[in-house]
Amino acid sequence: MANSVFGVTTTSIFESMSRLAAEVKSINLGQGFPEIGLEPAELIEAAIGALREGPHQYPPMMGLPALRQAVADNAKRWLGLDIDWEREVLVTSGATEALADCFLALLEPGDEIILLEPAYDSYPTIIRRAGATPVQVRLDPPDWQLPLDRLEAAITPRTRAIVLNTPMNPIGKLFSREELAGIAALLLKYDLVAICDEVYEHLIYDGRRHETLLSFPEVRDRVVRIGSAGKTFSVTGWKVGYVTADAKLLKPIAKAHQFVTFTTPPALQAAVAFGLNLPDSYFDGLRRDMTRRRDLLVGGLRQAGFAVGDVAATYFAVAAIDQLPEAGDDYALCRRITREAGVTAIPISAFYDARNVHSHIRFCFAKSDQTLQEAVQRLARWREGLNWKAAS
Repeated sequence: MANSVFGVTTTSIFESMSRLAAEVKSINLGQGFPEIGLEPAELIEAAIGALREGPHQYPPMMGLPALRQAVADNAKRWLGLDIDWEREVLVTSGATEALADCFLALLEPGDEIILLEPAYDSYPTIIRRAGATPVQVRLDPPDWQLPLDRLEAAITPRTRAIVLNTPMNPIGKLFSREELAGIAALLLKYDLVAICDEVYEHLIYDGRRHETLLSFPEVRDRVVRIGSAGKTFSVTGWKVGYVTADAKLLKPIAKAHQFVTFTTPPALQAAVAFGLNLPDSYFDGLRRDMTRRRDLLVGGLRQAGFAVGDVAATYFAVAAIDQLPEAGDDYALCRRITREAGVTAIPISAFYDARNVHSHIRFCFAKSDQTLQEAVQRLARWREGLNWKAAS
């Protein structure tokens, strides 16, 4: 048992860094969830109303019709997609469950699936538990461009799928339509499917636009698209996700969901349906609000001497560590700034299956202005202290 996939899996870096942050009373910018108070009040009231009204028994396995319709309508409004909500939308207990359902349903023992790194740490563990093998293709800083030649070279006769996270955690990258077109061509050439983790689809900045592989007609029946109410409405604890795919792909995914969680709390589904139908002003306001928070953190980090690149999307910014103490060990640096500066970040090595890339650390800016201002002030004082010691 100790040698099983989960038996050899260690405590996540997110949990260990959060424990340290609590121990030393550090400002935790490592955990990727919004600070209390960022949730839209009308969404909370919708959930309260749904709890009072009921029902409180199992909802339909595929999800409440109202939410499935809302998912389809939201995709039409923002992406121009025509979705058959009855045949092409499934509600899950969070996006991570949706990913697990996809891997369990679409992969067989001996299959290979390509991951673009850095990548969410859940991917390789669940893939291995499904009996398949993750194959990593790395994006390189500072521009994090898609290495299409390397991606194609990684494809073998056993390759079944590609996982695409756009917008991309942890680096805030937004894949361009040209990059997606390159992936679409590979799906057709090698008879592959794409599992698209698009949970940050509404967190796009500076007038940029989220593009999805599902919008390419030639591969529409090869693409699974995953969304998350947690990210769109700052309610990560609700664990409400949704899957959109051609009916032939969705059918086995729904069967996996049936045996993993079966369903998701009905009151939360009803509230999310309400939320997805909010006017454009909510979604536009979310982007403006997160843009301000991004600029507060990124601007403060740069003034303090941290090298931070473009953040096109998500609520994460990564800083290069080559000019910082512990430059060869991002984990040691994160522990050091937690203890010495009182600010916690996450080492980017946690997003590589081999844990052998230590080039950046990740900060989350989905926090209050007060929290972010205090964090950048602490980091600036810490950097000033390092400069003073060096000059001495």
